[in-house]
Amino acid sequence: MSEKPNFVIVPETAPVKTGGVLAGLRSLVAKAAKALAHAEPPEESGIPPRPRLVFAVDATASREPAWAAARQVTDALVKVLPGELDVALAVHGGGRVHTFTGFTSNAATLRDRAAGVVCQAGMTRLLPILSASLKPPNLRVVIYIGDVFEESISQGRLLADAMGVRGTKLFVLHDTADPSSRRDAETFWDLAKRTGGCVLPFDASAPGRLRDLLSAIAVYAAGGEKLLRERRHSMPAAVALLEHLNRRG
Repeated sequence: MSEKPNFVIVPETAPVKTGGVLAGLRSLVAKAAKALAHAEPPEESGIPPRPRLVFAVDATASREPAWAAARQVTDALVKVLPGELDVALAVHGGGRVHTFTGFTSNAATLRDRAAGVVCQAGMTRLLPILSASLKPPNLRVVIYIGDVFEESISQGRLLADAMGVRGTKLFVLHDTADPSSRRDAETFWDLAKRTGGCVLPFDASAPGRLRDLLSAIAVYAAGGEKLLRERRHSMPAAVALLEHLNRRG
């Protein structure tokens, strides 16, 4: 199996013909973009990174209603704690992870990247996202919105265990609108519990509730249960999240 990542951070530009100053500049830009696509995110020298969160979504062809709802509320993850949490967007579709952005605390940047994603037919690809999530420092939470699990359960357990060791929790927002997806509820619970996370219900018809829930998870990613409890009186979703976390064992 190839060890190369199946996601890109910066799209590669199309090749251009050589010759001329303009063509030379385009060639340099293309080479720089290619190098960035395979580079590790730069580390801040001497300054610990802020808490980080990966927002991952299954955007296969059948998931258009769910992705449309998620796309509307991506900015909730950074707006609830301005400048205190960095978020990356990861999306799989077409049988591959085609989007894995850099981390940002800018709501507009996150919203713009989400707006450019379209659903594509293909099998689920959660595990490459979990594998990539083992690399960034101070990554507290991976949120995943999906309905089915179509990959190796044993490999998923190994990755979930590794996430648990690193202190990175998996929160699965499980969409059970299609009855066939309910067969995978136990698998998602198994993976989430191994990391110290939990499984939460997802309802594409209620974007307001989804926004509130994502805000609560962002608070948890930034400050743990302590900060979440402090916000429970002003943030109703914090109470629901705490209840699910307390049931995780």
